[in-house]
Amino acid sequence: MPLLGTQASQNTKGFLTVTVDFLVLAGGGGGGGTNNPGNAGMGGGGAGGLRSSISPSGGGSGGEGPITATLNTNYTVTVGAGASSQTGYGLKGNNSVFSSITSSGGGGGGGFTLNNYTSQLDGGCGGGSTGGASLKITGSGISGQGFGGGGGPNHVSSGGGGGGGTGASGASASGATGGNGGNGTSNNITGTSVTYGGGGAGGNGGSAGSGGGGSANGNGSANLGGGGGARTDTSSSNGGSGVVILRYPDTSTITIGAGLSGSESAASGGYKRATITAGTGNVSWA
Repeated sequence: MPLLGTQASQNTKGFLTVTVDFLVLAGGGGGGGTNNPGNAGMGGGGAGGLRSSISPSGGGSGGEGPITATLNTNYTVTVGAGASSQTGYGLKGNNSVFSSITSSGGGGGGGFTLNNYTSQLDGGCGGGSTGGASLKITGSGISGQGFGGGGGPNHVSSGGGGGGGTGASGASASGATGGNGGNGTSNNITGTSVTYGGGGAGGNGGSAGSGGGGSANGNGSANLGGGGGARTDTSSSNGGSGVVILRYPDTSTITIGAGLSGSESAASGGYKRATITAGTGNVSWA
């Protein structure tokens, strides 16, 4: 059986394969809200974790190795949804997956609540700490995916910490002024530089991180994995959904299976790209 042009190769068992570069971005965490309104700011949500074979990945790391996919074989894809809103603290975002690559959802921002929210703070990028709380915990990011969130002074009128981004940590509050969300990471897997995974703004004056982070009382941007901005009412904000982008030689064609929303680009520069924006299902190449 002939090879497909010069781009396909055979593995050790004789099956034709194709080299697939990837960008796997998880859903962002929600920004914290409060059921105890006062002067203190809430924490911004952390962005979804970013892993890519096209440098850079999140957390300041270089690109990982590409996936070698066997033709006419199914590979799992899941696009993580952003965190949904609830009363009080921000929730974690949802993981995104391509084959053996998993990126972790962003951590939720801290909020005033009677419930224990600490399990929600850590993620691909960490959520920011609420201001004025006795329990001062900042969410941690995951190495190779993103950075941690910012903290806040422990007094009643303090600002909240910004959510961590894929490119930088969330800033800590400065007195009554909230910290900025961490900036995202610029990646050109699509052929155009796009910034992914900005952290959400910390409450009481923080700004959103570049790359889809939510501003004050705002949600993270869809398909950029942004963390939600801290809120001044009882409801937490939403995180932005993630995305999975796959790049492969233009001699191959992808099949995007049921349950997934996405499209394949025209050939450009020797490659095609598939951008998958929602759902769970399988992809394969021929």
